[in-house]
Amino acid sequence: MMAQKNGKLLDEVSRVMRLKHYSIHTERTYSSWIKQFVKFHKMRDKSELMAEPERKVESFLSYLAVQRNVSVSTQNQAMNALVFLYKRVLDRPLEKTVDAVRSTKNKQIPVVLTQDEVKEVLTLLEGATQLMVKLLYGSGLRISEVLRLRVQDIDYDYKQVTVRSGKGNKDRVTTFSNSLMSPLKAHLLRVKLVHDRDLANGFGSVYLPYALNRKYPNADKEWGWQYVFPANNLSIDPRSKIKRRHHTDQSVVNKAIKIVVKKLDITKRVSAHTFRHSFATHLLQRGTDIRTIQALLGHSDLETTMIYTHVLNQGGEGVVSPLDDLGI
Repeated sequence: MMAQKNGKLLDEVSRVMRLKHYSIHTERTYSSWIKQFVKFHKMRDKSELMAEPERKVESFLSYLAVQRNVSVSTQNQAMNALVFLYKRVLDRPLEKTVDAVRSTKNKQIPVVLTQDEVKEVLTLLEGATQLMVKLLYGSGLRISEVLRLRVQDIDYDYKQVTVRSGKGNKDRVTTFSNSLMSPLKAHLLRVKLVHDRDLANGFGSVYLPYALNRKYPNADKEWGWQYVFPANNLSIDPRSKIKRRHHTDQSVVNKAIKIVVKKLDITKRVSAHTFRHSFATHLLQRGTDIRTIQALLGHSDLETTMIYTHVLNQGGEGVVSPLDDLGI
């Protein structure tokens, strides 16, 4: 019985999130936290959810910090999911302050590759994966932003990439490398052949955000709306149940990077996001204004961009080691 009611609650969470155009990734993440929250308090019905919600949220978040030792970002994610549950789904916004034990916030220095290391990695990567990583580094994109790129988002004349609904649901424009023009155009010629074949076989539609398919009934099959990096196979959309071609999965990119980094014997912990860090750091080293970098990265707060200034203080806060004074 409890599982059935829990299922109904999650169905309502999904319904509201889709009405408000949340991504399927966020929907799954929030649903998971809400499910854990209900299970933690062993709640059986809506009345138990509504009774002293601030206290319940507080104890759950404290449990995450103390017992599970989650990071600050993970605890904040759980908090956001529960705020959404009470405000948007249950129509009972949290009113009192939630005074939970907070996770310890550690100041983490981003992993950055040298330009030589970036070059080595890019040289060993091949095909579409190489193009995706070049966009990560050349335009400072997040992996999700690269994968969601549409054909019309690349402007060759102005040498810019438009990121639609990036983190925080914001649009922004960033730079596009001149060296990527020819290989990307060649790649898109191959993608166009695949799209034409899909159309001939009765497929060829692509997911459109914000119900644009209702406003523009044929836009989902237009070339400009297609993903720059489509998946190899057609699949069933988990929401609409329509069979179509989605974008490449990010695990494909991270696996390829991992293999190459291991082959090069690079000991740094490298992921797709490392190339975005390297983009920002190398621009700083070149003398690019930090506020320009902030805009290119899409950061709301300049302090977030300031984490990349650490590399300018070579030797740890710019201090030369006393061992170097010995001359031995």
